[in-house]
Amino acid sequence: MKSILILIFFFSVNCLSANTIVVGKDQPIHALKRAVELAKNGDTILLKQGSYAEGNIVIGKSITLIGIGMPVLDGLQKNEILTITGHNVTIKGIRFLNAGYSSMNDYAALKIVDATNIRIEQNIIEKASFAIHIANSTFSTIRNNKIVGTNKSEHSSGNGIHLWKCGNMKIEGNSIQGHRDGIYFEFVTHSTISKNVSEKNIRYGLHFMFSNDDAYLGNTFRNNGAGVAVMYTRNVRMENNLFENNWGPSAYGILLKDISDSHIKNNRFVENTVAIHMEGSSRIMIEKNTFKANGWAFKVQASCDDNTFYKNNFFGNSFDIATNGDKSLNTFNNNYWDKYEAYDINRDGIGDKPYHPVSMYAMIVEQNPTTIMLMNSFMIKLLDKAEKAIPSLTPENLVDAAPMMKPNKL
Repeated sequence: MKSILILIFFFSVNCLSANTIVVGKDQPIHALKRAVELAKNGDTILLKQGSYAEGNIVIGKSITLIGIGMPVLDGLQKNEILTITGHNVTIKGIRFLNAGYSSMNDYAALKIVDATNIRIEQNIIEKASFAIHIANSTFSTIRNNKIVGTNKSEHSSGNGIHLWKCGNMKIEGNSIQGHRDGIYFEFVTHSTISKNVSEKNIRYGLHFMFSNDDAYLGNTFRNNGAGVAVMYTRNVRMENNLFENNWGPSAYGILLKDISDSHIKNNRFVENTVAIHMEGSSRIMIEKNTFKANGWAFKVQASCDDNTFYKNNFFGNSFDIATNGDKSLNTFNNNYWDKYEAYDINRDGIGDKPYHPVSMYAMIVEQNPTTIMLMNSFMIKLLDKAEKAIPSLTPENLVDAAPMMKPNKL
């Protein structure tokens, strides 16, 4: 009891002694770096409108930095701008501009290292290689920031929001464009990516590697080089996202490589070269998603097994399913296929005839990509009709035994 009273006493003293320091050209303190030197744990720094070029400013104290009128911290294209370490730091309402670039080091506009309980909110970050770079940090929030990169080549650009070896993080409501990867996770656990818009990035809108027990929910990944990549990972929830207009020779809505025990639900895949490409992936539930006007809705490699495709809707895709194997170790059930042509005599809403979603032409294109130029030709239509009548090349057990007559209500 005595120790609790002592803790309450020290907390009360710290709250009472917290100060507000105002920084501005018309103030006694007109340099942010000086204000950080003077600040004590619990203090708030108000940075007034203006441009401040002070090199790399390091914050190792538990303070709050709030911009008034969106002041600019300018790196002059040679410096990192702000480095945060420690715990209980908030950065809000600042515009970061012209962070330095290095081919040897991951220079960032805002770098967070060995930190916990950091909040980065409502900032603007422009003309930076890495915008926000976070390493070995926990229980922090990156929310409602606008991040615009320089959109250079893949080798000379960094990532918008980059996390390495972090846990219990929240990446929420950010707008990110013009970077190598919009959001990058490596060795990140128990974290959530939600309500972000990641678009026009050179490589991926989101890049996941070795990051287990995470979720990305309600995001938009649009017009990126290759949408989203989830690799070498288990137990990931991917729900209520939009994957749109990710076009290119190697572009995907989602690339799944060596992942397992995950859930893909209630997403929309619209106008992607390949909506979902799967390699070496197991025990994934893929349900109640919409696939519309994609080149391929799915490419499911023969290395995938024990995955379930349930109550998805397929509209206007050039190919619904493609595979490079002659057998399937996955389950398809109760999906709606707009190419399905059959009947429902007992009117239970389920087609009376199983549906084979892999066409012979899809198998030919998988083995000889140049034959794609024959799409919609009379010869290809004739071959597909013949294959439906006498199946020979398509995987016999890749079949939806209970296809829906009408689109599933999602």
